[in-house]
Formats: sequence, C-alpha cells, structure tokens
Amino acid sequence: MAKIIITGAAGFIGSHLSERLVALGHDVLGIDCFTDYYSRAQKMLNKNQISDQGVEFLHLDLAEGDLNPVLEGVEVIYHFAAQPGISATTPFEAYLKNNLIGTHRLLDAAKKSDSLRGFINISTSSVYGADATSDEKTEAKPTSYYGVTKLAAEQLVLAAAREDDFPASSMRLFSVYGPRERPEKLYPRLIASILEGKAFPLYEGSKEHLRSYTYVGDIVDGLVSLLDKLDEIKGEIFNIGTDVAITTAEGIRIVEEIIGKKAKIDPKPKRPGDQLKTHANIEKARRILGYNPTTTAREGLKKEVEWYRDHILGKVDLWQSD
Repeated sequence: MAKIIITGAAGFIGSHLSERLVALGHDVLGIDCFTDYYSRAQKMLNKNQISDQGVEFLHLDLAEGDLNPVLEGVEVIYHFAAQPGISATTPFEAYLKNNLIGTHRLLDAAKKSDSLRGFINISTSSVYGADATSDEKTEAKPTSYYGVTKLAAEQLVLAAAREDDFPASSMRLFSVYGPRERPEKLYPRLIASILEGKAFPLYEGSKEHLRSYTYVGDIVDGLVSLLDKLDEIKGEIFNIGTDVAITTAEGIRIVEEIIGKKAKIDPKPKRPGDQLKTHANIEKARRILGYNPTTTAREGLKKEVEWYRDHILGKVDLWQSD
C-alpha cells in the first residue's frame, strides 16, 4: 500500500478519491486550504465524513505554506487543488495564485522527494476551449481564466516530465457530477431550486450545450487505476470522462423526472467563457488504462438528488461562504 497525498481533498472529487483510497488500504493525507469560493460548511462536511473513514487532514495553502516536510515519504500525489469555475466576479489573481503558483510550489517540493513514484495533475476539459470533442493531441484553445491557468499548470507539470524525467502525468476531467458537487454548478443548483421552490438561473443558450456529464464514481475508478500504471503514464495526458453526451436540457429534464417537479426557470444573460460542446474522446484511456465508465445520467443524478436530500436540505446552507 502507498502513502498518497491528495490536494484539494475537502473538495468534490478529491474527497471521493480520498475515501476510496483509504478503503483500499492506502495511507492518505488530504491537504486543503478551505478557500471561500464556495460554502465552507460543505467542505467541512466532506472533510468530516472522510476523516471518519481514516483520511488524515492538513490545512495548508500550497501557494504560501512550507511543503517540504509534508512530502516526506510520499509515493503518489493527486493534485486537485485549484481555483475552479468561470465566475466573472473571480479576479484573475485568484486563478494565478491557486492554479499556477500553487502548482509550481508543489512541483518544486515534489522534485526533491526520493520516494515519489507518481505526480498526477488533475486538469480539465476546459483547456480545449469552446469545443472539447477531440483527442489529447488536439490544440488547446481555452476561453476562460480557469482554462488558461489550468493549461499553464498542466504544462509546468509536463515540462518537468520532459526535461527532468519527473514521474508526472495529467488527467483532463469532463463535466463531473454527483454527491458533494460544488453548489454553484448546474445540478446542485437545479436540485436545490426544485426542492426548495426557488427560481433556477439558466444562462442564455445553455440548454443547447452538449456535455459529457461524468459520474464522480466513474472518474474515481479511472484515477485509482493509475496506481498500477505509473510507469506507463509518465509524461502523458488522458481524457477522463464519458463518451456519452447529453444536452443541458436533457439533464434538467432527468432531474425534474427524478424529483417529480418542474424547475422554475429564471433566464440569465449568456455567460462568457462557457463551453459550447464537450464530448469526451476516451479511446486512449480505454486502451492504456482499461477505463470504462458505466454510470448513466439517470443513475448518477438519482444518487445526487438522494445526497442533497439526506445531507444538505435543511441542514447545510450552501449559499454562505463561511
């Protein structure tokens, strides 16, 4: 079993991967700085749930803290920590600090480790830009601060693999959803709006957006599989998502059917930087990693609705940052 660090472990996907790896017998240290981008209460709920399962936690800012002692004896790093989203109110400096500077400092510290066997950078389909439908060799054309800085961070990591034979790889995730999803994302906001009888804000044109909505459990399956292929994936990029895409309108309809109630749509102006089409090309991940996502949108969204009802509704205020 390995000693594994997961940055951003109190977040959505990081928390799911942390609990899976602990269940498999690994020694997992979760790192998070609990930024105020979204509800701290939700992140604390995630932290407490996975801490109860054996994940050790460290409150640390990668862009400022001392990282060298933290990495002692570590064998694998999954680097999730980032400034997410394409909010027009989030300044560029936040993306620069949390996506680029944080990655640079973590990478510098990781290069000094004698025990490290794998540095797995968690990237995003947003690096492709408005149309994310091709394979990993396609030119990246990001259209948002988020996509630009995540691409830069990815290239920092891969440059180390190219120049220093550093054991790094990068996973570009596609439209992940499921329990613990960030509250400003489509499905948590939709579920909350319907269950609480509130208006659901929908950006102009977004109903027609095509998305490879990928259930978080399938993403975790793919990320866990990397542990057996660290030598094979060195220096490589993989798309990790589902090759079944649906429109946002279809996703809304499925949630409405699961809950048994229509959403009250509140139309909003078009959001700049949003992707028009994502349809994950996962041929490389299937071939090399044996990756095979199987969860349908209806199955995954049913689990997300159940999570919201069981853990959030009437218990946690997702719309407060503190």
